[in-house]
Amino acid sequence: MSEKEVLVTPAGLKKLEDELEQLKSVKRREVAERIKVAISYGDISENSEYEDAKNEQAFVEGRIITLEKMLRNARIIHDEEIDTGVVSIGSTVTLRDIEYKEDVEYHIVGSAESDPAENKISNESPVGRALLGKSVGSTVEVTVPAGTIQYEVLDIRK
Repeated sequence: MSEKEVLVTPAGLKKLEDELEQLKSVKRREVAERIKVAISYGDISENSEYEDAKNEQAFVEGRIITLEKMLRNARIIHDEEIDTGVVSIGSTVTLRDIEYKEDVEYHIVGSAESDPAENKISNESPVGRALLGKSVGSTVEVTVPAGTIQYEVLDIRK
């Protein structure tokens, strides 16, 4: 079975690589030290510090595996690949919420680097999926958990 291609911008790739390096070089050592200290307390069968440290170790190792897989399957979206005529991964899109007459700006990215707090939305999210392939002047209707939102595409840029 082929693994899913992970679409990332150069900045997103760097962020994933930095997180992987941090986990491997710093976090692993910190967790190993916590386990060592917890073992020194004696009986590990009823040692909550030991259990917490082992759970954190499992999380860290799982995240390392996930990041390595993502990086192995990464396809970098370079600026020159971004068509400003239509919304695509890598586009920054200015939208107007038709009902509330408010403008919002989203950067369309692959799911690996989405961060709604920074207005980076995934191409796989309801809004991202609805916007792909649309051009300036298009109206898009998006069904989200809160209901249906209509946007007008005002601007597309790299």
